Amino acid sequence: MPRKRTASARTPLSRDRVVDAAVGLADADGLPAVSMRAVAARLGVEAMSLYNHVAGREGLLDGMVDRVFSEIELPDPATPWREAMQTRAHSARAALRRHPWAVTLMDTRSHPGRATLRHHDAVLGSLRCNGFSVRMAARAMSLIDSYVYGFVLQDIGLPFSDADELEGVAAGMMQDMDLASLPYLVELMTEHALQPGYDYAAEFDHGLDLVLGALSPDEVTS
Repeated sequence: MPRKRTASARTPLSRDRVVDAAVGLADADGLPAVSMRAVAARLGVEAMSLYNHVAGREGLLDGMVDRVFSEIELPDPATPWREAMQTRAHSARAALRRHPWAVTLMDTRSHPGRATLRHHDAVLGSLRCNGFSVRMAARAMSLIDSYVYGFVLQDIGLPFSDADELEGVAAGMMQDMDLASLPYLVELMTEHALQPGYDYAAEFDHGLDLVLGALSPDEVTS
């Protein structure tokens, strides 16, 4: 009696399937869990078969980063630059929160994929079409990315995810602190972070407004 073929065996292996499997593995278990062998096991194939679609683990990482960039909304050059950069920053933050392993990899790849290159070109194009010089467009992109990536790193690293957890963390910290010697930290906790409605994520917009406010297409000779 012939053996049943698995769904993986019936579906032809492709680069997209390999990258999808790697992204799913990283989302579930973190980047260290991603290996050629682990991805192959997730797909129900032999590890050697993956090399027909990706150039080893580095090629796999290239594809994974490219997949994350493909999820970020591209700015429209016809949209005012500040609005376009706000939309793109929020989209980038959302993508990185879906894939927290990606934030430290976004600008590390020496063989970027099509989505990555198209993303960078669209961001630069939005700025250039709105009056930024080449130099200022490069500075603006670097500054905005530094803020977005840095905020995401802080956000995903916080030891709390909601108000109840924040109260527990703050209570533990204050129990171990010499409160009299740390008046400003105590003030921050009691008069800001522990106030009703506090949401660390809301700080993103405030910081982004400050960053965008420091940029100007008029500084074309800087």
